[in-house]
Order: sequence, then C-alpha cells, then structure tokens
Amino acid sequence: MASARQVFLLSDATGETAEKIAMAALTQFSAEAVRLRRISNVRDKNQVYEALDEALQERGLVIYTIVNRELAKLVHDECDALSLSSLDLLTPLLIKLTEFFGYSPRETPGLLHGVGEAYFRRIEAVEFTVKHDDGQETRGIHKADIVLTGISRTSKTPISVYLAHRGWRVANVPLVTGIAPPPELLEVDPHRVAALTIDAQRLVELRAARLRNLGQDPRSAYADYEEIEQELRQARALFRRQKWAIINVTGKAVEETANEVLEKLKLK
Repeated sequence: MASARQVFLLSDATGETAEKIAMAALTQFSAEAVRLRRISNVRDKNQVYEALDEALQERGLVIYTIVNRELAKLVHDECDALSLSSLDLLTPLLIKLTEFFGYSPRETPGLLHGVGEAYFRRIEAVEFTVKHDDGQETRGIHKADIVLTGISRTSKTPISVYLAHRGWRVANVPLVTGIAPPPELLEVDPHRVAALTIDAQRLVELRAARLRNLGQDPRSAYADYEEIEQELRQARALFRRQKWAIINVTGKAVEETANEVLEKLKLK
C-alpha cells in the first residue's frame, strides 16, 4: 500500500482555517491516502525555512494562510525555488478586499479565532488538565491553579474540564478506599484544593447506573449504600484535617459547582 501523501498547512495563527478548507476539499478525493501536517504560529523567516525543508523531504503540497504580506511572499518564493507545489489561501482574497474597501488589511494573525494571550492560556490549561485528570500525573499537581479531590463519581473530571476552558489549570485526584492519598495531594497549598462531596443516596444511583452501562452487577459494593456512607465519612474526615474547601455537588450543574469552586478558593 502506498504511503500517505503529505499536505503541509502553514499559518501565522492556529491553522484551523487552512485545515477546515483542506478537509472540505479532500472529501472530493476520499480514495487518496493523505496526512495533514499543521504548522501553527509561523511568524519569522526561520520558521518558514524549517517548515519548507520538512515539506521538501516529503515532496508535500504546501497550503498557507499567512496575513503578513512579506512572510506570505517568502513562502511563495521559497516554494517556487524548491519546486514545491503551494497554494496561498489568503493573499488573493486580501487583495480583492483591499480593492473593494479601498484600504489595506490589518495584517494581524489570528483575528478570526481571537488568538492572543488568553487563547493560548486556555489551550495550555486544557492540556495541563487532561494530563492531570483522575490522578494520572500527581507529581505535577503543585503547578495546578486548582486541585479537585473526592471519591468516585463526584464530577471531578467534568468540573475540571469546564474550569480548564475558562483558563484554569486543574488537577483532579480521586480518593480510593483502602489506598492512602498520594503525598503530593497532601502537600498542596490547602487554599488551592476543593474537596467534592455528594449525597449518599444520589451517589448510589450514579454508581449503579455506571455499573449497568458497563454490563456489571449494580448491587456490588461499589454501589452499596453502607459502603458509600463509609467512603463519604472517611473522605469528609480527611477534608477537615487538611482544611480544604468542601463543596457538595448534589443536584448542581457543572457550571454552578465550578463557580462555587472559584468563589470558595477566592479566585473570583
């Protein structure tokens, strides 16, 4: 089977525009094996040279959305010199719009997607939160803006993701009966930890539903009322010892709980 052809998407912003247009066009060539290589935030000549060197090695097609005229011209000229097939998606449109409106474009990358410091902070926050979800990487939780903890099915992950999309780096660490909490959790500044709890009967319902969805017996200890009561008592005792902010998630929407987390940790 032939290896996939390479299409290089160069952008001085996120590259989402180029990718969406390329994907739309490629639906007409569904029989072809194609791999898109998106190279974002191309802002100087060295980045152009590095990207085109890679494209040259693969003999790929170069598609670019670069609003800076000089940089766009550099990509065009270099592709010509290297005999690389290329397509400038933005410049012809910008020229027509300049003629239409009677003045030159702002040449500011990323205006379409609102790219700026806040955008990249959200991206970083989401990446951090995914990496530190469900206790996966406890060694890095000291870098978190917010640490969520609680027993299973207390909405730690959805609350974490919601907060991450608002720019907060969140780590969440589950508490498991019979297993000591990771030492990193106990060493975090308590003013950055939100401890989630829930009504025992509601937790029985949530866990039983989860077991049924997994094709397992909903009457197991995981969804047993007395076992859950014991888990909650142990968790609350830990919360009090550590002086963590305690938040009851029972009957609350994710955004409501997330706002309460920010309020109790004095981040609002």
